[in-house]
Amino acid sequence: MIRVLLADDQALVRAGFRALLDSAADIEVVAEAADGEEAVRLACAERPDVVLMDIRMPGVDGLAAAGRVLADPGLESTRIVILTTFDLDEYIFEALRSGVSGFLVKDTEPRDLLHAVRVVHGGEALLSPGITRRLIADYARRPPSAPASSVRLNGLTEREREVVALVGGGLSNEEIAAHLVVSPATAKTHVSRAMVKLGVRDRAQLVVIAYETALVTPGWSR
Repeated sequence: MIRVLLADDQALVRAGFRALLDSAADIEVVAEAADGEEAVRLACAERPDVVLMDIRMPGVDGLAAAGRVLADPGLESTRIVILTTFDLDEYIFEALRSGVSGFLVKDTEPRDLLHAVRVVHGGEALLSPGITRRLIADYARRPPSAPASSVRLNGLTEREREVVALVGGGLSNEEIAAHLVVSPATAKTHVSRAMVKLGVRDRAQLVVIAYETALVTPGWSR
């Protein structure tokens, strides 16, 4: 059973999400929070598998609350999906750096919401090629800056660096496998090893690292 915490200041939104999630045989809503402070408290008390966190809430907002949850060693296995309307692109990189597992628009299709919870619970990032393209476009609009130190990449093999670049380009494991002419299982192994070596929670953070270390730059294509 996948245990979910809902955090949104709108009771109607929470009620709709709860009804949908509780209708699934493998998902259970264990708690609801109306603000970020309550979300952090309930996350510590309930230790949910997944938190659906609205980014705009009174007091402690969703981004700050997510950071606190992800920094708690006792909540290492908890995954966070940020609920957004996509008019908040300026926060996306910051959220990815903090370790959130992805983003979900509030008017998403019901089946996509259920799929998102299952994907994130399974350890993958909810970062579709479409979302990645948005991140790339946002990054491209920013003033040029010196890339972050590539020293952190020193522990990666050449193949792992190539895989991180492909993840940064928005490719799925299946697409990476096709590009490298390897099996999907091998591609997944390379991605997993890169995440372990770089100390990141999921592939969403690999996208940020790929850009910050200039493995990928706006306009890059495979």
